[in-house]
Amino acid sequence: MSEFALGQRWISDSESDLGLGTVVVVNQRRISMLFPATGEQREYVIGSAPLTRVIFNIGDKVESADGWSLAVTEVDQIDGLIVYTGTHEETGELTQLMETRINHHLKFNKPQDRLFTGQVDRNDWFSLRYESLQHQHKYQTHPLVGLAGARTSLIPHQLHIAKETAQRVAPRVLLSDEVGLGKTIEAGMILHQQLLTGRASRVLILLPEALQYQWLVEMLRRFNLKFAIFDEARCAEYKDTDENPFETEQLIICPLSLVSESEVRLKQAQSAQWDLVIVDEAHHLKWSEDAPSQDYLAVEALAKVCAGLLLLTATPDQLGHQSHFARLRLLDPERFYDYEKFVAEESEYQGIAEIAKKLSGNLDLSATDLTVLGSLEGTEQRLVLQANDTDEASRTAARQSLIKTLIDRHGTGRVLFRNTRASVKGFPKRCVLPVELEMPAEYQSSVEWWLSRHEDDLSEKAIKPLLTPEFLYQSAISNDIEWWKVDPRVEWLTELVKQNKHEKFLIICAHASTALALELAVRVKHGLSSAVFHEGMTIVERDRAAAWFADLEEGCQLLICSEIGSEGRNFQFSRNLVLFDIPLNPDLLEQRIGRLDRIGQKHDIQIHVPYFASSASETIFKWQHHGINAYADTCPGGIKVYEEQSSELLEILAKSSPQDVSLVPLISHAKTAIDELNQQMEQGRDILLELNSKGFDGEAIAQEVLEMDDDTSLVAYMFQVFDVYGVQQDDRGEQCLAINPTEHMLEPHFPELTDDGMTISFDRETALSREDVRFLSWDHPMVQGCFEMINSGEVGNCAVAVLPNKALPEGTYLVELIYVVETSAPKKIQPGRFLPPTPVRLLLDKAGNDLNSKVTFNGLNKQLKPVKRQVASQLATALQSEVHQLIEKSAEIAQAQRDTIVEQALQKVKQELGDELTRLEALSKVNPSIRTVELDVLKQQQVELLEHMNQARIKLDAIRLIVVSHS
Repeated sequence: MSEFALGQRWISDSESDLGLGTVVVVNQRRISMLFPATGEQREYVIGSAPLTRVIFNIGDKVESADGWSLAVTEVDQIDGLIVYTGTHEETGELTQLMETRINHHLKFNKPQDRLFTGQVDRNDWFSLRYESLQHQHKYQTHPLVGLAGARTSLIPHQLHIAKETAQRVAPRVLLSDEVGLGKTIEAGMILHQQLLTGRASRVLILLPEALQYQWLVEMLRRFNLKFAIFDEARCAEYKDTDENPFETEQLIICPLSLVSESEVRLKQAQSAQWDLVIVDEAHHLKWSEDAPSQDYLAVEALAKVCAGLLLLTATPDQLGHQSHFARLRLLDPERFYDYEKFVAEESEYQGIAEIAKKLSGNLDLSATDLTVLGSLEGTEQRLVLQANDTDEASRTAARQSLIKTLIDRHGTGRVLFRNTRASVKGFPKRCVLPVELEMPAEYQSSVEWWLSRHEDDLSEKAIKPLLTPEFLYQSAISNDIEWWKVDPRVEWLTELVKQNKHEKFLIICAHASTALALELAVRVKHGLSSAVFHEGMTIVERDRAAAWFADLEEGCQLLICSEIGSEGRNFQFSRNLVLFDIPLNPDLLEQRIGRLDRIGQKHDIQIHVPYFASSASETIFKWQHHGINAYADTCPGGIKVYEEQSSELLEILAKSSPQDVSLVPLISHAKTAIDELNQQMEQGRDILLELNSKGFDGEAIAQEVLEMDDDTSLVAYMFQVFDVYGVQQDDRGEQCLAINPTEHMLEPHFPELTDDGMTISFDRETALSREDVRFLSWDHPMVQGCFEMINSGEVGNCAVAVLPNKALPEGTYLVELIYVVETSAPKKIQPGRFLPPTPVRLLLDKAGNDLNSKVTFNGLNKQLKPVKRQVASQLATALQSEVHQLIEKSAEIAQAQRDTIVEQALQKVKQELGDELTRLEALSKVNPSIRTVELDVLKQQQVELLEHMNQARIKLDAIRLIVVSHS
């Protein structure tokens, strides 16, 4: 250690946050050090003080206490104090600066500064930093960014649609898969990718008010996206300010009515710039040329000013073909501007669709078919000739290429996706198990009381309560005797569950109060293990209830839900659904059944339907089951038939008599109507649309994601991060890990980790089966946050290690340097796809030779031994001038590598974006769905990327001094 003298500047090895210290007292055994930045003063014993002398070198920049800086050209020592000579940064004059006048707020964050001031980190921290850079680079250049990390099953058609749509510039599409095929998931995947790749940052989701919470939960649980729900009350908070409420959040969910019923809110939403607007239940956007609805006009106004637009509907033609055209018009008004022309174009594609049907069905093509194919612009004649080839491999390859060509030129192929259950397959069978029960006298009395009060009211609002007699009973007859004590459904349910004690049962009721009382009854009176799930619970409480139900070993047997149980939760591990009451609306009925009837369900679904004889519940069950077949199969046209027959049906329900003579013909008419609708849908099937929607690459994408899931590098990386940063880990079994913050963490706020901690899993299936478990993937904000925390901080950016190797002379040293090539390009032009922060490793011997190609990082790292911090500081100080020279030498080598990396990135931009642009320009000549804005944005993206990448810089990110030892 150097001799101490008054005025010298030192830094504390153990308390580097104190800043630059000044020696104020020196005696024979002790010194006193003042740290002006914090006002602290410390005393140290000479000889064992954990201090490092601050000495700058030629080429360094030093800041004075007066705020000006000096570029050091000469270093001298006078009476134990350092005097720096150099160029004044502002005046350019030759100036001197005594070390006593150095700015005491000086921060040592450059790796070489920290190394020479004794702020040396552990070797495992250095390793973590380098590995973090490598992982981040690999992640950002991966083609499945934003797609692999969704907490969803790997369904091929969903993956295809998400990848196909999300990679576009400002996608504008209609997602119209049938119920149960995952439109919300597809939209979430598209949104997730757009956000993570930088294509989008501001998103607005518009939907019916009843679906707000469902979307909020889905976006958070499946994609870790934190949306804010807006309503009139929230917007009104900004009434007395100039602030636009829609500009106060980046991700917003709000009911469509908020903007359609208020001109002020609509104008505010229009003026907030949206990268993506999503509209759910888009079939409610009623339109006619003369009288469009307010909802339609509001979406149209937003569609004109937003970049991307996703419309979601399971029934695109529900309100007629003109309304379907009107929704396409929202997506691209220049393309879909005339309905008659649209109809004419559709008819032109009919012949091509018939050829596509033969191609996909592997049927021989006629001479006429081959002629038509050959006449289409852009079709390769070689493929046409091979379409009927006797060689199976040649025939299959040619046909797939031809189908892709036909899809590319198809009218709505780029703007519309629609998968059907018939084309996707893989759905379970629905087993309908009705149970007739006798209605108790107490319920009969409550029904008669209700009808007497609504004698002339046949509205849906007045009739619907007849389907929940327990609610009427509690309101009208008795508050003293609980309804479940007289309801035979409770005893029936108890027996059913006990007879199937190894089965899980999902029970859905219309009201939260019913669910609460029923859960209490089966748990207290009958001792069944059950949980309740309703809208009055917090998100955490619902997650816990769902997780308890999902636990196959120690979980509850029953989950009793209010209508909110029809939201997008995953209960596919159960095959038993009990409809404690029957909803009037066929769509709501389908939503209930859809909790279990989804892709991935491995068992036939048992739909238990208890109803009361000679009551409204029997009437509606028979009409739904025998009329529109809503239980045994999906019923997309059911709501249309219901709306057509609702007045007659409600009148029969009010009579509480299923034997009414008018019910039989009504059921017959309903059956005829639904058959006709189904036939129309089948005849209207668009084979090209189905092929495009299903895609050819979904299976390959799923396989690639599976390979990413099986890669253990993420697990190893995050365990290393947890260990280094001091996050507590507890194995919870079943591939789950509980992580919690501690008082000794390197950072007080670890990304995404709350004070309550969380349970995580790296296994997709585990996370899917347990609602309380977070699925950790490379896309997860905790992992992304760790990249940011590590790479932007100081942890691990300098280290000292010993290399025990008797084959090398003792005292020989190596300097390992990690440089990073980076660009400051805005995220929206996707620099990470072509030139993310790129680590460059150099390993220099004392002669300045780079040994990187001969000695790998991991190979060297395994041989190194740690040294105590004080020894590390002494080694760094002793070799300071030599290491400085090697750093200067390394800068030249690194710059050369930077030039190579940048050139490769420039070529990648030109090739990938150039190929994409060439394809779209060619396609735009045969398919008007290619928007001019897509071509313009791609051209501009290419120009901006080339400009920013040419300005990419290289910086020294981390340094490690390695000294050879024989001991």
